[in-house]
Amino acid sequence: MELKATTYGVDGPVGTITLHRPARLNAWTGRMHTEYRWLLAEAERDPAVRVIVVTGAGKGFCAGADSQALEGHVAKGGYDPGIREQLARPGYGVRPEFDHPFAFHFGLTKPTIAAINGPAAGIGLVLACFCDIRFAAAGAKLTTSHGKLNLPAEAGLSWLLPRIIGLGRANDLLFTSRVVLAEEAERLGLLNAVVAPEDLLDHTYQYARSMAETISPRSLRETKRQVYTDLHRDIGSSVEESDALIREMMREPSFAEGVRAFLERRLPDWPTPDGPGSARR
Repeated sequence: MELKATTYGVDGPVGTITLHRPARLNAWTGRMHTEYRWLLAEAERDPAVRVIVVTGAGKGFCAGADSQALEGHVAKGGYDPGIREQLARPGYGVRPEFDHPFAFHFGLTKPTIAAINGPAAGIGLVLACFCDIRFAAAGAKLTTSHGKLNLPAEAGLSWLLPRIIGLGRANDLLFTSRVVLAEEAERLGLLNAVVAPEDLLDHTYQYARSMAETISPRSLRETKRQVYTDLHRDIGSSVEESDALIREMMREPSFAEGVRAFLERRLPDWPTPDGPGSARR
């Protein structure tokens, strides 16, 4: 696919998707949506990529829907996604609940980290919230923004945000569409860390590489799936599956390697492919 609104790069075990419309603060368009899903599918297929970073070019992460697109919706009297080609389906097929826009992040086999380098508004905040981990540059502005446009909470954010920061805090952000700075967002529990703007990507990549080097790919896959599946099932089912996975994964080469690395106080050299469960998803 020819990339017009995004860029993609792989450095060791980390794949980086960059929203790339810097002159528009990376405002979201149908083209960007199409490319983003395609790049996620590419990262999913690449066995060398173990962690996916999502960030923005220039001074913004994603300023929400493009203003020109919004004007077009008004002119047409309704929503036009502007997408004219088949969308990639990364993360689909794990659970029916995940087979929807943005919810497909929960079906991905690899962790996603948002490096929020600037404003994240509307659909830009939605994208950040669907990532597994969120780091932001100090002073970055975040807002749900939908209320000021006579729109509902977007893309499942009314379901997701209360689960991240709690009902009362989520209602505050959802009902008012007020702008919060990264420092307040961290106190609310929306962000994992706030760092100096010039250090954001270094911090994010250091975190991502540490995860990729010290945690087995199979463990990352299964743990991520457990976390989001458990949001849709009872505790007993979670415990039963965990017990079954422990029995299965302790028979795999990666368990033996993890034990050896722990005893020898070194980084593990994870076998590839990663045991009988590697083709499960």
